[in-house]
Order: sequence, then C-alpha cells, then structure tokens
Amino acid sequence: MKSDDPQPPRRGIIFILSAPSGAGKTTIYREALKAIRNLEFSISLTTRARRKNEADGIDYSFVSEEEFNRRQSSGELAEWARVFESSYGTPRAPLDAAIASGHDILLDIDIQGAQQIRAKYPRDAVSIFVLPPTLEELADRLRGRATEDESKIQHRLQKAREEAEAYPEYDYLIVNAEISKSVAQLETIVNAERLKVSRLREFAPWKS
Repeated sequence: MKSDDPQPPRRGIIFILSAPSGAGKTTIYREALKAIRNLEFSISLTTRARRKNEADGIDYSFVSEEEFNRRQSSGELAEWARVFESSYGTPRAPLDAAIASGHDILLDIDIQGAQQIRAKYPRDAVSIFVLPPTLEELADRLRGRATEDESKIQHRLQKAREEAEAYPEYDYLIVNAEISKSVAQLETIVNAERLKVSRLREFAPWKS
C-alpha cells in the first residue's frame, strides 16, 4: 500500500472472480480496476487463440502448449486448468509478491482454478462468483458476441448450468443485471475485506 495510506499495514489479498462464460465477468473486472484504488490484475497464461479485441500481456499472456507445460511442470503456476480444449494458468510469483507487499490482486479464473488458489492461499484468498440474472439472458449474451456457432453456444450453456451449482463454495455472489451495480458491489467487498483485523501485520495502536 502507498505510504500515505492511513490504514495500518496488512497482508495483500487475492480476490478471485469466477463466472460462467458470458456472465459479464470480464466487463466487471475491467471497470473495477478503474474504480478501485490499489487493485492490480493478475494476467493469466493461456494456450487458446487470441480474440480480435484482446491484447497479449494485457488480457492474457498467450503461450504455446509446450511453454505452458514447461511452466506448469517447473512449479511456476499457482493454479492451472484445462477448459474448452485450452490450458489456463496463474503465475505464482505475482501472487506471492502482492501478499508480501500489502497490495491486492484480482484473478479472473474458473472454478477449478479457484479451488486450487483457495487451497494454497486459505488465509489470503477471497472468492466472488458472478451469475447472470437468468439462463435465457446468458444465452442472449453469448449469441450477441457472434464469436461461436450455435452448437458451441449450447455447449457453453450446459457448462454454465453445471458451473452455477458451485456458487455456494464462494465467499460472495454477484448477480450481474447491471454492470455499474455489480462493480459497486465488488468495490464494497474489496473495501470490507481490506478492513479485516485478521489481515493486519503486527500493529500496536498508540503503544509507546
């Protein structure tokens, strides 16, 4: 945290954001990074093809399967998963650095990855699940992206039904009906977690 921050020193927090594809998670985290002070984004590795609106090193670090496997086998990843025939993973070093320095980091990862992060960082991870208001609205959003054919959309919808059952495993749930309200809810979660006494380092107020 910045030296002029009046809050006492604390450990950094790993904020996990998970959602079915099309729930609006990407838009939420992009807006949240603009709105929430001292919140950084963890750039995941992936082997999937880059979409036209994505930039390497900003949205993801796009790597080959060989490079991904090398990093995974050498222990450089805090979590990894195989999703829709592509691999995704979170580098370990930025997470450890954020916790040690008292900075907060936001992860955009799936359910499998969230489970791994919570297991490895039980003290420092906070998990948030995002759902659309209805499955019908999710279908409309997926079709509106116009990036996949109907068979792939149906596959994603079936996957979404299965993933939605995992929300009780998470600390918080955001139903994303309106982006601005969802971002405000995420900001409320972040601010509350930052004030928890359990995150403080050694702190003796007014002790002489």
